[in-house]
Amino acid sequence: MRLSGFKHRFRPWFVVWIVVMWCLLMGEVTVANLVGGLLVGLFIVLALPLPAMPVEGISVSWGKLIVFAAGWFVDLLEASIKVGWLAVRPQPVPKTAIVKLPMRVENEFVLSLAVSLYNLQPGGTVSDIDIANRMLTIHLLNADSEAHLEREIAAVRKLEADMIAIFERSHA
Repeated sequence: MRLSGFKHRFRPWFVVWIVVMWCLLMGEVTVANLVGGLLVGLFIVLALPLPAMPVEGISVSWGKLIVFAAGWFVDLLEASIKVGWLAVRPQPVPKTAIVKLPMRVENEFVLSLAVSLYNLQPGGTVSDIDIANRMLTIHLLNADSEAHLEREIAAVRKLEADMIAIFERSHA
């Protein structure tokens, strides 16, 4: 490994973050946990480096991001209640569906963020991403009616519009 490669691979703030997470996982801050976290952090950062994220051209609209985050947490609570009710209701399991939907965001970082945010919400999961065509294959938990399907498609469209409005100013 060349020294210039080392400079690009070593990210001290990642190591600090891993040490903090390690201590939280262990449940206490001790010298042994700090040293262990440091060793784990150094190993991860040096032996398993992540590629640089393509973040050129991204500018964040902080006000829109804060509004989006608040709405996302409300949606998370609502989706959790709906999925919980589907699990315990005295009715048969609902029909599921697999749909393909485009995600018209330009930046791969924004695409990965959108997919992560969608997957964290109960009720649907992105099972495949065609990066070249920006096409998502989504498994929907509740497709009992056309209305349920349309509501989920509308949620993906809203997520797409929010990501563009927050991160891709040229479209706003």
